[in-house]
Amino acid sequence: MIHNRDELKECRQKAKADMETAACRILVCSGTGCIATGSEKIYNRFLKLANITPGVSVIFAPHDEDTHIGLKKTGCQGFCELGPLVRITKNDETVQYVKVQLDDCQELFERAVLGDEVVERLLYRKEKKVYRHPKEIPFIAKQTRIVLENCGRFDAESIDEYMASGGFSALEKAMFEMTSEEVIEEIDKSGLRGRGGGGFPTGRKWKQVAHQKEKVRYVVCNGDEGDPGAFMDGSVMEGDPYKLLEGMMIAGYAVGAANGYIYVRAEYPMSVSRLRHAIAEMENRNLLGDNILGTDFCFHMHINRGAGAFVCGEGSALTASIEGKRGMPRVKPPRTVEKGLWEKPTVLNNVETFANVPKIILQGADWYRSIGTAGSPGTKTFSLTGAIENTGLIEVPMGSTLREIIYDIGGGLKGGSQFKAVQIGGPSGGCLTEKHLDEPLDFDSVKKFDAIVGSGGMVVMDQHTCMVEVARFFMSFTQRESCGKCVPCREGTKRMLEILEKIVEGRGEEEDLDRLEELAAMIRSMALCGLGKSAPLPVISTLKLFRNEYLEHINEHKCAAKVCQAMRKYVINPEFCKGCSKCAKNCPVGAISGKVKHPFHIDPNICIKCGACKENCAFNAIYIEE
Repeated sequence: MIHNRDELKECRQKAKADMETAACRILVCSGTGCIATGSEKIYNRFLKLANITPGVSVIFAPHDEDTHIGLKKTGCQGFCELGPLVRITKNDETVQYVKVQLDDCQELFERAVLGDEVVERLLYRKEKKVYRHPKEIPFIAKQTRIVLENCGRFDAESIDEYMASGGFSALEKAMFEMTSEEVIEEIDKSGLRGRGGGGFPTGRKWKQVAHQKEKVRYVVCNGDEGDPGAFMDGSVMEGDPYKLLEGMMIAGYAVGAANGYIYVRAEYPMSVSRLRHAIAEMENRNLLGDNILGTDFCFHMHINRGAGAFVCGEGSALTASIEGKRGMPRVKPPRTVEKGLWEKPTVLNNVETFANVPKIILQGADWYRSIGTAGSPGTKTFSLTGAIENTGLIEVPMGSTLREIIYDIGGGLKGGSQFKAVQIGGPSGGCLTEKHLDEPLDFDSVKKFDAIVGSGGMVVMDQHTCMVEVARFFMSFTQRESCGKCVPCREGTKRMLEILEKIVEGRGEEEDLDRLEELAAMIRSMALCGLGKSAPLPVISTLKLFRNEYLEHINEHKCAAKVCQAMRKYVINPEFCKGCSKCAKNCPVGAISGKVKHPFHIDPNICIKCGACKENCAFNAIYIEE
């Protein structure tokens, strides 16, 4: 139990001293991506090796003469493409190992842990250059990590390691050196804007809640990360849960709230598990609950699991879901700051926003403003996915360009493919193309291109991507996830999806493009919530930037990317065909005819474009006609 400020400082110093006793630290990435590729088994193998090795101890005892090894499960180390990832820290040097397999553990343990060697075959290589330290790798070196600073460096579940890294120093400073008004003023002065997509000034929101006459107030964290391809908030919750909780507690102290709620989507079981563990640890240390650190400040934390509805990422739908109601947006005003959870004033921010707060309180608003742009200070986390060499989790200053993110950090496109576009902001965002590569990415700059930064999902696409199909995919997602409360979103997205499906099936007309634009304008102006208003953005941006592809689908019944199944034309090259008849035997509709040992032929009027013939041809004689 920690009863006061002095005891917190003592615990922090002790935790740091204990951590420094380790002769070596083995940091196994235990983010969702690495666990999916086997990092849990790698951790257990290292544990087994340590337990059976004489003179080696994983658990430190004050009078133990054994060599102390710190074997830790860290948060996401970021370089998801090359997992499982392992870092070994010894003699003040950290070495990054990539694509570590079970069979590699023995060699790593004997040579790098017990010995002082580096296992070079497991190091990261790029263009004949070998990288040892994680900060030397371009993917990591070109990032600026504030929110993700602890991920990959400390045990994600250990409250002692969080304290050893300086954890709860910001809470301590806020509670004992600042008034609640000064905390809000510092956040406001920093220019921190909501990282959930809206970009609303955080300090202004906190001020509005603090000025309400109603004294019962709540702090709510939106961890309902529903965008396809996005995993930033989930990585923070599972990789540095104490930082999120500390940020929420500072918000509670600032606005006079006694309860905090974290709304996590059900698809994030590890985030829920680690948050629950962190909350329990903090309660056991008296860092959560009543009379925290011997003061009058009381704060209790609760976790609510969502059922996977995308619309619950919208503020009023989220609070309705916590209350046990159906997650549907409501008409505003009143806004959440006036009547939010249980119709009480509520601070509602997303995971990344709260995770920025401790560092701002510790290092000041001026320091934070020195990063990023004047209108969008600080950093932004992005999840890099799609046709890119280095998929993973990154954090860069606001105002960074797409070129820096895709080529300097992401390593360019896979296989040297040609860049075509990037979908930013998820299903509520839009596309940016080659002409936007050198534009700064911040909340304000991307709006003029019919896109939004959103929560930070970034899907990179190459020349093999059909932009009409991209628009259809995101519209399908939005339409399926519509709560159905307002007609413009419920019916408008359905009509737009029907038109897009008609076009990709080769039945489109040029007038359909006018109808799409009319429907998009109607939905943007009349939908009830922000999710509905932004639903047409992928269609609007692809129509503006890739209208020729829409016209190609309509007028030529052709998909240059060969993605739209209805427009594929399978052809047998007679020069390669051996007449084995395997394609004809595997065709489910009998569209292929011919004589054995002679070239076969596909009837395009019967062919259903399933591709079974191409998959079964052993001579690469079947191709999709340009």
